[in-house]
Amino acid sequence: MQTTNFKSVNQAKVATISASIGEQRTNSFMLPLILIVSLFFMWGMGGSINDILIQQFKKSFVLTDFESGLVQSAFYLGYFLLAIPASLIMRKFNYKTGIAIGLFLFAMGAFLFYPAAEIASYSFFLFALFVIASGLTFLETAGNPYVSALGDPHTATFRLNLAQSFNPIGCITGILIGQNFILSGVEYSKEQLASMTPDAIKAFYTAETHAVQTPYLIIGIIIAVAALVFLVTKFPVVKDEEAQGTSSAMQTLKFIFAKRHFRQAVLAQFFYVGAQVCIWSFLIRYIQATIPGTPEKTAANFLTISLVVFTLGRFIGTALLKKIKGHNLLWVYAAINMILIITALIFPGTIGLWALVATSFFMSIMYPTIFSLGIRDLGEHTKLASSVLVMAIIGGALITPLMGLASVHFGIGKAIMVPLICFAVVAYYGIKGYKERTETVVE
Repeated sequence: MQTTNFKSVNQAKVATISASIGEQRTNSFMLPLILIVSLFFMWGMGGSINDILIQQFKKSFVLTDFESGLVQSAFYLGYFLLAIPASLIMRKFNYKTGIAIGLFLFAMGAFLFYPAAEIASYSFFLFALFVIASGLTFLETAGNPYVSALGDPHTATFRLNLAQSFNPIGCITGILIGQNFILSGVEYSKEQLASMTPDAIKAFYTAETHAVQTPYLIIGIIIAVAALVFLVTKFPVVKDEEAQGTSSAMQTLKFIFAKRHFRQAVLAQFFYVGAQVCIWSFLIRYIQATIPGTPEKTAANFLTISLVVFTLGRFIGTALLKKIKGHNLLWVYAAINMILIITALIFPGTIGLWALVATSFFMSIMYPTIFSLGIRDLGEHTKLASSVLVMAIIGGALITPLMGLASVHFGIGKAIMVPLICFAVVAYYGIKGYKERTETVVE
């Protein structure tokens, strides 16, 4: 009897000590976790302003839809080229190193907007966007797998969707910054410009070009301060950092591409990002083309509405993922978006506009769900696999100008056929592509 009591007392003590240690670990890691989640906000803000820049540069540099679409090409090219280097750096060091590099590159790219505006060079702006995207590549390559690794692998999709819920809040912030501090609301027709003096025309274009300077200068300062905060903060070590893998980068690439679910995830991510960027980048153009006379600032309001809808969809989708398997919710949402785009094709104008806005709700869970399904069960190969999935964001660089080209030849109202095809690929991944050939899924 005494032995039993002694054991019970010891077990109680061990449980108390374990709980105490767990509480200490939670408290000591609270700030790092908050900072990691803030990254999702930062890269959301950094990327969403591009949707405003497309409209702004189209006006200030007198560009076609195809030429203005190069904003996204330059931006997402940074993701494609820097994803593997980002992963290799983090394989050699850790996530914290990659995050610090990413934030400093982000800040540097933002600061480059100032001289780009001074010399009024579109190509310089594209280079600055490339530098910003290079920084965001480090942040995404670190942030997504880091959150996925912090906890039970079975709840990784839920956890990543929850963290990603802060991304659209950043996107909304970016759109509001662009709408209120970059877009002037001054729009001249060809006839009005023809009646103006050369000096007045030059003053107009100069003012429009310089509009980006102050917002990006402030953004650069904020991001630089954030980088310093990350440098002085202690970060927890997660499982894939503890496991010092012996595989070379080439061996890892061979391993991950041998996995069917990963290969298909790369393809699905490529087309999903392409669809998302196309819809948001050309939403203002679609509104002004199908509802003539709509001012650019009024049209930009629908971008904000889209991102609010996207945010709402992310939180609701995250809750649904507790009850519905990720791949099932993915294909259902993709199918709904196909129906919505077909509606926009058949009914251009107000009905089509709201149909396109509604697609944002169903896009909300796609990126993190594809991401988590793609990196599952990859162990020490997760970092490099994550970087390859980030590289798939190149879909935004290639598909967006393709839609711009389609708009030049067929009109923006018919060019939205491009994201329709993209969502069909995403739906396939949710139905079948996420499985390994020998995998038996228990529903």
